[in-house]
Amino acid sequence: MTEKPAAEKIVLDPDSGIAPYEQLRTQLSEQARSGVLPVGHRLPTVRGFAEELGLAANTVAKAYRALEADGVIETRGRNGTFVAAAGGAAEQKAATAAQLYAETAERLGLTRQQALALAKDAVRAAYGD
Repeated sequence: MTEKPAAEKIVLDPDSGIAPYEQLRTQLSEQARSGVLPVGHRLPTVRGFAEELGLAANTVAKAYRALEADGVIETRGRNGTFVAAAGGAAEQKAATAAQLYAETAERLGLTRQQALALAKDAVRAAYGD
């Protein structure tokens, strides 16, 4: 199994005057926007992240709700919470399809190089290159 990308460490400053949920929301949003957290990256559960950060679960839940309202993350029911695709509807659908392909290729035991080669071949065929 390949190693999943990890978020940069979240650093909360209790003396900053900014609510902890807002500090968390801001840092996760910046990490998603910069690509540190790539599209499709699964975020920790609310309860697990709260324990890790030493926060109340409601604080993490509030940050997740704000991020979801901003379109930064998406909740897929019992499957978890993931970094959402940015851009227009076509880009979002393509990013979702690409994420599904990557997860399927990994589950099938393909190496990263094999998965990329197959994807490149499919794109060449579709675009007539």
